[in-house]
Amino acid sequence: MTSGRTPATTRGRTSVPAAPAPDPAADSLRDPALYLNRELSQLDFNFRVLAQAQDATIPLLERLRFLCISCTNLDEFFEIRAATVRHAQDFEVPLPADGLSPGTVLRRIHERTAELVDAQYACWNEVLRPALADAGVRVLARETWNARQRRWLRACFREEILPVLSPLGLDPSHPFPKILNKSLNLVVVLKGKDAFGRSGHLAIVRAPRSLARIIRLPQRVSGGEHDFVFLSAMLSEFVEDLFPGMKVQGAYQFRVTRNSELILDEDEVENLALALRDELVGRGYLRAMRLEIAADCPEPIVTELLRNFDLPANAVYRINGPVNLNRVIHVYNDVDRPELKFPPFQPRQLPGSDAMFDRIAERDILLHHPFDAFTPVLELLKQAAADPDVLAIKQTLYRTGRDSPIVEHLVQAARNGKDVTVVVELRARFDEEANLGLADRLQDAGVQVVYGVVGYKTHAKMLLVVRREGRRLRRYVHMGTGNYHSGTARAYTDLGLLTADTDISSDVHQIFQQISGLAPATRLKRVLQSPFTMHDGVLSRIRREAQFATAGRPARIIARMNALNEPQVVRALYAASQAGVRIDLIVRGACTLRPGVPGVSDNIRVRSIVGRFLEHSRVYWFANDGAPETWCSSADWLERNLLRRVETCFPILDPAVAARVRAEALETYLADNTGAWELHSDGSYRALAPAEGEAPHSAQASLLASICG
Repeated sequence: MTSGRTPATTRGRTSVPAAPAPDPAADSLRDPALYLNRELSQLDFNFRVLAQAQDATIPLLERLRFLCISCTNLDEFFEIRAATVRHAQDFEVPLPADGLSPGTVLRRIHERTAELVDAQYACWNEVLRPALADAGVRVLARETWNARQRRWLRACFREEILPVLSPLGLDPSHPFPKILNKSLNLVVVLKGKDAFGRSGHLAIVRAPRSLARIIRLPQRVSGGEHDFVFLSAMLSEFVEDLFPGMKVQGAYQFRVTRNSELILDEDEVENLALALRDELVGRGYLRAMRLEIAADCPEPIVTELLRNFDLPANAVYRINGPVNLNRVIHVYNDVDRPELKFPPFQPRQLPGSDAMFDRIAERDILLHHPFDAFTPVLELLKQAAADPDVLAIKQTLYRTGRDSPIVEHLVQAARNGKDVTVVVELRARFDEEANLGLADRLQDAGVQVVYGVVGYKTHAKMLLVVRREGRRLRRYVHMGTGNYHSGTARAYTDLGLLTADTDISSDVHQIFQQISGLAPATRLKRVLQSPFTMHDGVLSRIRREAQFATAGRPARIIARMNALNEPQVVRALYAASQAGVRIDLIVRGACTLRPGVPGVSDNIRVRSIVGRFLEHSRVYWFANDGAPETWCSSADWLERNLLRRVETCFPILDPAVAARVRAEALETYLADNTGAWELHSDGSYRALAPAEGEAPHSAQASLLASICG
């Protein structure tokens, strides 16, 4: 995890123009036919995730987990990406580089989603559910319940579930109720009269979120150690108990997915935290985007629901199974069957982490998660909080998780008299409420909390410790590609750098000054920063490689990221390919660039890696005529990251550390032939497999084997 640091006096500074040259791309590179649609590309990522659930070489419960991930991803896609397209349609937002109208994109989204949903439920009904049952993990359908199971489930329903339900009959005095985003509901068809003589027709039963969506049956009742039932099945089976004296002619589960993108006019907001609290109250009832309903629901009821939610006919998905299939993840969490899951592993620990300041002062330290433990970052904060020579700590927090040890160390540091400043990004999507609570707790402990910059999410990952050493102050820095979250550090691939480099630490100090003190943007020595220098810095380096190729020199770019859609970057990559630059892109999710277009992107290859860990690292490598540059970043090559967020891109200066980044984060991924998917020019992905005589190679598996032992 460590490597000797080259003395600062021997390091050459990177030569990059102060401002990029004008975009040399010809008008032909703006042709919409050269660009894939971001939303459709992002949607297709979920087919690659679902393929993991269909892969018989993966442990069975892990396949179930991948199925649930594909379902949860689809929820978020409609909450954010599809909702963004609908917003563009309503407000006539300019067309993206691909030239597709919002209406066209929405139509294609619904068509492609129908294919994905059919594949998800086929995987569940025909593959995973039977395979799990064969392995002794049963999710019991209503028609399979025996008498003893039924008795226990009915008693459970009457004692634990019925008391918290409030069915609502629909009539002029009881209009259609508000339906919470992604909540489980039943529409019930009734016949007969109620206690007041009212004729039954339709009723709505909403399942409160306090109820578990998966119920585990006791072994003494079911006979199996791992037997489960969906709450939706219990509601459908025993719903007549809610309507005594009436006959239930049909009960159909449904779920609506709503827009969850919070839009604040920050220029008009005096207190961002208060405004965000108000917005969160209504988030669950924003515009509907999708309706999921039982496959056997009569058409008139579906039509009525679509009218109520103001949805077009193609926004309904008839479901052959539970509408909340992602909730079966509780089976994965509750079943202790190690043979059905990936083998556990212990991340490599950093030797001598009990003296973090000495270790970092000696040499730069690279942490490659999850293969390297996140512990050194926690230890640095813990030791900084207790060290009497530490004067100040500054940190950005985007997502941290509940009960984060990082927060505990920051609180303790403030109580120990350190000057602690934390930039909490309140607008971290779906973590807004948690971050509001985090900010309150830090402020109560005496931490100075900053809510970032108006109009720009603070997505940078930075930690700065200022320590008095003799007669001088020295800064210690951690910068990373991922969040300060101990949980995701074991589930995501990310890179982090611990350094005491004077230039980098000075740059980080300047960025914190900008965020917290409204300081002017100054030219940084080493670090590229969005929204000021990163966009131009990336373009300059791509164009520099093109210039080398034009001059007949070797030129190459390798870049790894989560997504790519920034049009100027794509055009620069096209122009570099035309100049002869060999370009390899490892893009996990959405990619709007079309590789392999004759005369345009012949020299560009794009691959996506899907495996045990979520690929999250951002690494950019430029050959630079024999003086290669290696960069890690918090930012993808997306418009929002490069132009509308506070992000950082930091150089790996130590040659040995840079070599390790290239080997572990780039080259092994380019050699992957088991978890890699290659993007074709038509936008389709093809799973790669070992060629004849070629040994199989998984980047993640090889890193686990070689680094963790």
